[in-house]
Amino acid sequence: MTLVQTETHAAPVSTEDLEGEYLQALRLIERLHRLLLDVIKDELDRNGGYDLNPVQALLLHNLGNDELTAGELKTRGYYLGSNVSYNLKKLVELGYIHYKRSDHDRRSVRVRLTEKGEEICALVRQLYRRQLRSLGSVGEISFEDLEDLNRTLMRLERFWSYQIRYRL
Repeated sequence: MTLVQTETHAAPVSTEDLEGEYLQALRLIERLHRLLLDVIKDELDRNGGYDLNPVQALLLHNLGNDELTAGELKTRGYYLGSNVSYNLKKLVELGYIHYKRSDHDRRSVRVRLTEKGEEICALVRQLYRRQLRSLGSVGEISFEDLEDLNRTLMRLERFWSYQIRYRL
């Protein structure tokens, strides 16, 4: 058994234990994202079964009041999928976003919400606010828990970014 000294643990941790925790964290991150999409889908269904999917609703919420290009949506983390162009085209066809060619780069298209898109953005925002009211009592999640979680996830994001950037 190999022991690993980690920054956050004073006592050595076995490689097997560290690997198990890391793999569990990876599975949880993936599963939580899918669950969030299921929660958004349920909210859409309860409010009339809109003609868009939860990935598109989340994109609209993340876009909010901004006016961005497709590339900016991805680099800012507003869209996590690989087919952003398809979803933007679909959202334009469905009337949820406006698009216009950039004045500086005619190849680039800037998008912003329509009134219909703003309704979906507000629906997702209301869902999140409703969840916040029971986060502590039902979810047993405190402000400090969220702070710790966010700090850890940001460090993991930085670690993965370094893996890509510096080919570690």
